[in-house]
Amino acid sequence: MIPISDADAPGRSFDPVNKAIIGINLLVFLYELALGGVGLLFGSDSLRLTTFFLTWGFIPRELTLGVPYTSFLSSGDIDTPAPTWVTIFTSMFIHGGLLHLAGNMMFLWVFGNRIEERLGHAMYAAFYLVSGVGATLAHWFIDQSSPVPLVGASGAIAGVMGAYLFFYPRNRINSIIIFFFITVVRLSAIWLLGFWFAWQLFQAVLSIGISAQVSVAFWAHVGGFVVGIILAALHKLLFGGSSGPTFLAPPNRRTPPKYWRGRRLD
Repeated sequence: MIPISDADAPGRSFDPVNKAIIGINLLVFLYELALGGVGLLFGSDSLRLTTFFLTWGFIPRELTLGVPYTSFLSSGDIDTPAPTWVTIFTSMFIHGGLLHLAGNMMFLWVFGNRIEERLGHAMYAAFYLVSGVGATLAHWFIDQSSPVPLVGASGAIAGVMGAYLFFYPRNRINSIIIFFFITVVRLSAIWLLGFWFAWQLFQAVLSIGISAQVSVAFWAHVGGFVVGIILAALHKLLFGGSSGPTFLAPPNRRTPPKYWRGRRLD
């Protein structure tokens, strides 16, 4: 299922930070294309691109040992010109292929707009980065010795999705389903995002012990989603607001007053 729009949002609000994040990801991907050529569009890479991933992607083993990798094979210099912890942030803006980028940016486009509207521009930027850090550390915690670089914005975007589920569980999301046919359905966020999280958690549990051989960082998705919910709950606690977690409570609806011969009966 691929979300394409929020059916309950009458129009897009002003979201410069969300658009800027999307723009940065696109610019970085264009740089990756310059390094790896058009093969990157189909998921392949080159020595130059692999070197880029190893230099600016997050490698769990580097953080665990406190010693960065400085070389790759015999010709690749992967000595990151910054402390290892910096790659926790740089890895959020790197993608391994066109489908990887397109899927992440579509989710961010649909869900990020409402969260920036809810949190405000500066707080949304901080929220996005903190969610990404939480996602990366969740990935690191599961496999601290992995030499495989982690790249992608999906951990931070999972945080945005977690916050969306917390704030707007009943909003309806227009989504494309691709199975034996292609159709558009409208699902409540609690079903769409709840199913997405359950699937990520299921896959994450299966990947324990073999995460280095799995191409998707499922624990980063799980960690980012949980961090997003926690941050949204803290925001609700500190700042309040008209909307909030309504998983169990029915929506508020006022019954129209009853009249008889011009007099109100209730």
